[in-house]
Amino acid sequence: MAAEISHKQNFLKGIIKDNPVFVMLLGMCPTLGVTSSAFNGLGMGIATLFVLLMSNIVVSLVKSQIPSKVRIPAFIVIIASFVTIVEMVLEAFIPFLYEQLGIFIPLIVVNCLILGRAEAYASKKDLMSSIIDALGMGIGFTIALTLLGAVREILGSGSLFNLKMVSEDASTLILFILPPGAFIALAYLSVLFNKVSIKEN
Repeated sequence: MAAEISHKQNFLKGIIKDNPVFVMLLGMCPTLGVTSSAFNGLGMGIATLFVLLMSNIVVSLVKSQIPSKVRIPAFIVIIASFVTIVEMVLEAFIPFLYEQLGIFIPLIVVNCLILGRAEAYASKKDLMSSIIDALGMGIGFTIALTLLGAVREILGSGSLFNLKMVSEDASTLILFILPPGAFIALAYLSVLFNKVSIKEN
């Protein structure tokens, strides 16, 4: 029972208490760069979730075989391998998303969220704990990017997942689909998220 509670807390912390985007402010490069729409945010979130999950699994399995002096370079090679898989799959099967995400796909390799979880968690914990940690953090990251993208898309273009929500002549705030709008939307969402999560605790 204690293990179940611990796993549940481990999973939920990545979504609420230690949300990578709204609380820990990790992975800001893709967060601000690709979230001009909900679809882009969801795509980047799922890609990052896959890399985070697979990297945590492999790091947890081989941690005892990696000399401490080359620990970080070894983690980066593992992460880069899965990023390459994601990049090839997106280019082959979802070319539209691949073009939208562009340079931010290979930059997943240096996302401090993924390397940080590999170093701080997966390299020290057992396989199941590492999987749960990756799922919690990855889902929290995906939710945050999708929510940020949805807010920016609704306010900036009056649509959600490319489906028009307002009439053609309705006024929208184009600022929100431009780079400054990413900072403004992220700031307000972070304040709101932290306010709600503090009340719940």
